[in-house]
Amino acid sequence: MSPDLQRGYAPAHRAPGWFVTFEGPEGSGKTIQSERLRDAAAAAGIASLLTREPGGTPVGDEIRRILMDASNDSVPLGPRTDAFLFNAARAQHVDDVIVPGLARGELVICARYADSTIAYQGYGSGLPIEALRELERLATQAVRPDLTILLDVPVEVGLARKGSDEQQRFEAGFDVAYHQRVREGFRAMAADEPERFVMVDATAGVSEVAAQIRRVVGRLPGLAAIALVPAIDGPGEPEAAQLRMSR
Repeated sequence: MSPDLQRGYAPAHRAPGWFVTFEGPEGSGKTIQSERLRDAAAAAGIASLLTREPGGTPVGDEIRRILMDASNDSVPLGPRTDAFLFNAARAQHVDDVIVPGLARGELVICARYADSTIAYQGYGSGLPIEALRELERLATQAVRPDLTILLDVPVEVGLARKGSDEQQRFEAGFDVAYHQRVREGFRAMAADEPERFVMVDATAGVSEVAAQIRRVVGRLPGLAAIALVPAIDGPGEPEAAQLRMSR
């Protein structure tokens, strides 16, 4: 038997869990909002798994290091290389983390998924969208989110939330026009798939955004208890620079 078949190369069948992804431009707050949703799920007595892309596995973390390196001596990467590396990390992530979590009946929460590659390498860098979709289908085995929360924020606002010491390759090496194309790409995908996407204004306060997300996630069958969870505030609203997800 080939190694691919040993690792379950056959198309994955959706398990009884739920798959919710967070997308959006830089500085939109994907990290903190995915954490707030995990905490709300715990308060509602719902088992959850919080993960991110690129990363989530040892292999994915190594690929992330290559992709995110903004140092002056890093190897220049073109958009095709980016697309293949993101999807290589994604394939391992789907096999080792996402599908097993769904099989256990968990709420799998992922900060960034396949839509980010379409937005960045497709709309941002100009690679053919359909070619990227084919690569996505191979990497994900057609595992698609039940719900994608698009945290929308103006490009200038999102980039301003990150200090120069926090910037990684996609903030430091790409201009505002690129990030504007990325944002427009996310919004176009949301318009094309309204049954999957919900767009949330991420310029609102952290707790207000989190409350909107709980209400949206609570509409999924079996997750109504999340909508009933009261606000879960930390020690205070984070400063703007903390509302961040490093790609």
